[in-house]
Amino acid sequence: MIPSEETDIRLLLVDDEEAFVNVLTKRLAKRRVTVTPAYNGTEALQRLRRGDFDVAVLDLKMEGMDGIEVLKILEKMAPELPVIMLTGHGCQISAREALAHGAFDYLSKPYDFEALLQKIREAHQSIRRSP
Repeated sequence: MIPSEETDIRLLLVDDEEAFVNVLTKRLAKRRVTVTPAYNGTEALQRLRRGDFDVAVLDLKMEGMDGIEVLKILEKMAPELPVIMLTGHGCQISAREALAHGAFDYLSKPYDFEALLQKIREAHQSIRRSP
């Protein structure tokens, strides 16, 4: 079966700001995005082992394992998984590093919700077109 535009997107959302995750989860649910939250890098990797995701949104700065470390592991565990880096601590160096390690894209906080949603959809479309 070929997924349609109406198919829910399964998103792994990784951010250590619980309130941010909760608000974004509710907003995305209204747009046919099923969110699985993770509040740190270790939890994200555990969720990835137990679940199947179409896209991941990953914060850069987190306690313990930062987003680049998680991205490097995701690159090996699930190389087909598009990852969007979302951070309030953005800079050109971290953006280049994230893209070099396979990030699909890089957005800064404060973010525009519609722009983030569009990036999630683009990332989802990119995997659906892959052979």
